Amino acid sequence: MAEMKLEKAMKRLEDIVEELEKGELDIDKSLEIFEEGIKMSRLCSKKLNEAEAKIEKLTKNQKGELITELFPVEKEDDAE
Repeated sequence: MAEMKLEKAMKRLEDIVEELEKGELDIDKSLEIFEEGIKMSRLCSKKLNEAEAKIEKLTKNQKGELITELFPVEKEDDAE
């Protein structure tokens, strides 16, 4: 099964937040979609981290020539 795209996961996450904020669901359904929301959030985070890791930045080397290098990715442990 193909993994869900970022845009679709973001839309589903927004829908879940909206449903939970209405407060009209029973506790079982609320927990069910809350768990789904956590999964969507983790998927979005993973997709964004993967995209960020692919971004290259242009810099100049010691000779003044433009070169590309991978954009440094901050690990979650470093962010604290």
